[in-house]
Amino acid sequence: MIQPAITIEGVGKRFRIYHERNQSLKAAVMRKGRANYEDFWALRDVSLEIPTGTTYGLVGRNGSGKSTLLKCIAKILRPDEGSVRSVGKMAALLELGSGFHPELSGRENVYLNGSILGLSKATLASKFDEIVDFAGLEKFIDTPVKNYSSGMYVKLGFSVAINVDPEVLLVDEVLAVGDSNFQRKCLEKFAEFRREGRTVVIVSHDSGSMRNMCDEVAWLDQGSLLRTGKPMDVLDSYEDENHEDRIETTDGSTRWGSAEAQVEKMELIGADGTARTRFRSGEQVTIRMHYRFDEPISRPVFGYAIESLDGVYLWAHHSKHGQYVPDLLEGRGTVDLVLPHLMLQPGTFDLTSSIVDHQLAHQFDFWKHCLRFDVEHGGLVESGGYVSFAGQWGNLQPAAGEATITPREPDEQIVG
Repeated sequence: MIQPAITIEGVGKRFRIYHERNQSLKAAVMRKGRANYEDFWALRDVSLEIPTGTTYGLVGRNGSGKSTLLKCIAKILRPDEGSVRSVGKMAALLELGSGFHPELSGRENVYLNGSILGLSKATLASKFDEIVDFAGLEKFIDTPVKNYSSGMYVKLGFSVAINVDPEVLLVDEVLAVGDSNFQRKCLEKFAEFRREGRTVVIVSHDSGSMRNMCDEVAWLDQGSLLRTGKPMDVLDSYEDENHEDRIETTDGSTRWGSAEAQVEKMELIGADGTARTRFRSGEQVTIRMHYRFDEPISRPVFGYAIESLDGVYLWAHHSKHGQYVPDLLEGRGTVDLVLPHLMLQPGTFDLTSSIVDHQLAHQFDFWKHCLRFDVEHGGLVESGGYVSFAGQWGNLQPAAGEATITPREPDEQIVG
C-alpha cells in the first residue's frame, strides 16, 4: 500500500485577535500587564490524507482556513493541535515573490531563492536557463525585481519552485496572476508532474481550473473540514451553497448607443414565473427585456449574449435571426426570449442586451454585462467546460470477431 504524501491528523491553529494592545509601560501597568484579545481558531480538528501522486485542491470562502492549512503543511506555521506529516522533498509557492529580495536582480534572486529551497549553486547553474525560459523573462533577468510586475514576480517564483524537482508542490492562488500563455505552461507542468507520480496541493477560487486539474478536492468552511471527494461532487455542492441571488447589475457593466430606444430593465424568469438570478443547469429560463421607445422606430431588433466571468463569448442571439421583428414600436413594453433548457454548466455568467436597427448597423442601446446570474448543478452531470450538451451514452457494439465487452452495472458511474 502506497504511503500518503501528506497526513493531517486533528490539526488546529489558533491566532490571537487583539482589541487593545499595551503600547506603553503605563498602559501595561494600568491593565496589570494584560492585553485585550480573543482567540480565533483558523483551523479546528482537520484530518485528511493526500495520496501520493495526486493533484489535490482546497476550496472554501475567504477566511475558511485554506491558506493556513497550506502553511501548516509547509511547516511555515506550527499547529496548536494535531500533527502534519509529509513524505519527500517539498516546495511551496504561497505568496508572490516569497523569498525574493527587491533590490537584487532576477538572476541573483534565482540563486537566492533556489538555495533557500535546497539547491546547490552548481545545480542552479545547470537549471538556470530552463528556469528563465519557463518564466519568459530573458530580457528582464538582470533587472531588480522591485521593478517587476506582480505577474513577473509569480512567473519567476513559480519557475524556481518547480525546478527544485519537488516530490510535493504547494501552490496558493498565485496562478491567477499569470497570463494565458503562462497558465497553459503551468497546466502542462502539472500534467507532467502527475505522469511522474508527484503530488500537487492547490488552493484556488477558480472552480473551472480545479475541476480540470484536481483528482480530489477538500472543502473547508470556517476552519472545519466539511467534505472531501471527487472535484465534480464537491465543487457542485460548494457552488450551490455559495451562490446568492443578485439584485443589481455588475459593477463592470457598460452601455452605449443613440438612446432613441433603451433597455430599462433586464430580468431572468424561471418556469415558476418568478424573476431571479440563480438557476439550475437544464432549467427553463425566460430572458425578459423591459424597453422604452421615445419615438416610433420601424423594425427594431432585440439581441442578447452570454459570457463567462473570464470573458469567453459563449452564446448570442437576436430577434432578426429568430424571425421576430415588429413593424413599428413606440412607448414602453416587454419582449421575451424563452430558453427551454439552460445548457450551461455550473458557474457565474454575464448577460448582455441590445436594441439595434434592422440592418444591425446602428446601436440604439447596447448594455454590456447588464445582469449577472449563477448556474448551479442540475440533474445532469457532465465532466467539464462551460456548456452542457445533454449527451447520452449507449449502443456499445464490439467489432466483429472481437471479444465481448461487458458493460458495468447501471448503478456505477463512469466519469470520462
